[in-house]
Amino acid sequence: MVQITNEELIEKAKSVIKPKKIKHGCIVGDVGCALVTEKGNIYVGVCIDVAAAGGFGAEQSAIASMVTHGEYRIKKLVAVWKDGTILVPCGKCREFIHQIDEKNYQNTEIIIGKNKVVKLKDLLPHPWEESFKS
Repeated sequence: MVQITNEELIEKAKSVIKPKKIKHGCIVGDVGCALVTEKGNIYVGVCIDVAAAGGFGAEQSAIASMVTHGEYRIKKLVAVWKDGTILVPCGKCREFIHQIDEKNYQNTEIIIGKNKVVKLKDLLPHPWEESFKS
């Protein structure tokens, strides 16, 4: 399996960023995401912000592509804003990563800075399903 560096994954995320202003002042494509799966495949996606809360994050877009190809386990993920800033996934995206495959909670690495990587479990210390455990 070919290893991809953090820098290469960041560049993959940047490569899909193509901001476009659409109706109602919304912007699409101003955040890019790249992820690498346990099998070594890379998937990318962009955010879609639309009026009436109908949008989704770049992480969700990349994950949808991954799932479309029959994969569920994420080895490493990064999201990048149009100016090159590395973004920490929002709570909705953190939970989304976790729910796609429960092993992502312990194993997925999230790039949160040029030289900083943390596990998903460190960003999501209390997953949603804990609410239902007594």
